[in-house]
Amino acid sequence: MTSKQPSTRATPTPSSRRDLIPLRQASWAWFLISLQTFGGPAGQIAVMQRTLVDEKRWIGQKRFLHALNYCMLLPGPEAQQLAIYTGWLLNGTLGGLIAGVLFVLPGMIAMLGLAAIYVAFGATTIVLAIFAGIAPAVLAVVVQAVTRVSKRALTRPAHWVIAVCAFLALALFAVPFPIVIAVAGFAGWLIGRRTGGTDTGTTKSTDDSDEAPPLIADDALHADTPSLRRTILVLGVGVIAWAIPIIAVVVFTGRHSVFTEQGLFFAGTALVTFGGAYAVLAYVAQKAVETYGWLTPGEMVRGLGLAETTPGPLIMVVQFVAFLGAYRNPGDLDPWVAATIGALLTTWVTFVPCFVFIFLGAPYVERLRNNTHLTSALNGITAAVVGVIANLALYFAVHTLFADATMLHWGPIHLLVPDLSTIRPVVAIIAVLAGVMIYRLHWSVLRTLGVCALLGLTAGLTGLPVT
Repeated sequence: MTSKQPSTRATPTPSSRRDLIPLRQASWAWFLISLQTFGGPAGQIAVMQRTLVDEKRWIGQKRFLHALNYCMLLPGPEAQQLAIYTGWLLNGTLGGLIAGVLFVLPGMIAMLGLAAIYVAFGATTIVLAIFAGIAPAVLAVVVQAVTRVSKRALTRPAHWVIAVCAFLALALFAVPFPIVIAVAGFAGWLIGRRTGGTDTGTTKSTDDSDEAPPLIADDALHADTPSLRRTILVLGVGVIAWAIPIIAVVVFTGRHSVFTEQGLFFAGTALVTFGGAYAVLAYVAQKAVETYGWLTPGEMVRGLGLAETTPGPLIMVVQFVAFLGAYRNPGDLDPWVAATIGALLTTWVTFVPCFVFIFLGAPYVERLRNNTHLTSALNGITAAVVGVIANLALYFAVHTLFADATMLHWGPIHLLVPDLSTIRPVVAIIAVLAGVMIYRLHWSVLRTLGVCALLGLTAGLTGLPVT
């Protein structure tokens, strides 16, 4: 267990809303976080946990998990929604917009560049080697997140049971994510009733390093008063902003253009991605490959690999899909222009709903956070989230450390088993070194990622197998 390093930016607890973290300072923090958001939702949640809760202490663990619980209930990338929610708590609507945009911007730029490189040159050794070094470093970050969140979220034996059951339900029985969350919420509510409403998640950790209160008191965090007028305003602005690009491509390129197909298709998938990107990628792959013919099955796998090792949400793979599809079906446009338009349009319709969901629902969720029955239900979801993150970590570890894995089926059991003969020795060694950097040397995530990327590049240039 690592010892907590005191924050170098510690300031007195603000006494009023205007004394919250300055927007410029918060924006810089979100920019640094955005450069570390590798490894899918597990790694992204881990980075925010470490930066905002553990190091800077801008927000308390309870409020962080409360926001995460709500985001887990929404369609779309929960990590980006958590960034929007936390940014909103710290700096209001503008803070939420900045946090959400910065969270996806590096990944969007990286995926756009990599898609262009892929179309022009195919998969390059240098790029693959760098990402092969980054991926195992993320494993150490994710493992640390699982241990830290579990230590703080699992405050009673019943919560441990929920976490383990959630992990087994997802890892062994392929239970749909919404069912896991719904059952966990109901179980948490029952625990609250049996304990007389005392299951509020306030049981303290035995680790003294976790006892330091956040620098910003809960009551000083941003809050909007829910109202019908505000709801209509947020919903109206959000829907209009979401729809304008789709309407534009229909008007200027026609109803049957690749841009219209992509805009409508990915706008629809943005509303059904419950349980994160993994839950919807099979559907996206089937439609993109078999129905629309935008890319081949092998290219879909390559795009997923790039998305898993670039910063930002995993659902960013849809940008790669759209880029290739529009490049090969440009209509009257230059293929490169068409590809860029398709990629940017897809990114827009995928992520705009995230802002609407948060700005629309956060004020209501904040008002209900002191409701004991709701808090008990959310504590159950928090426990399940530990199992969810652990399952994502297992999935990511298998596909990072091994070249091949097979899904085995025994009746209701579905188990992902790696082919041990396909282990990547260089990647495994980098993963061990990353663990030493994180746990023993207490290096920052960004520093660890940089060193591991350099190790991967060195291995690739010297001819060692890294992919």
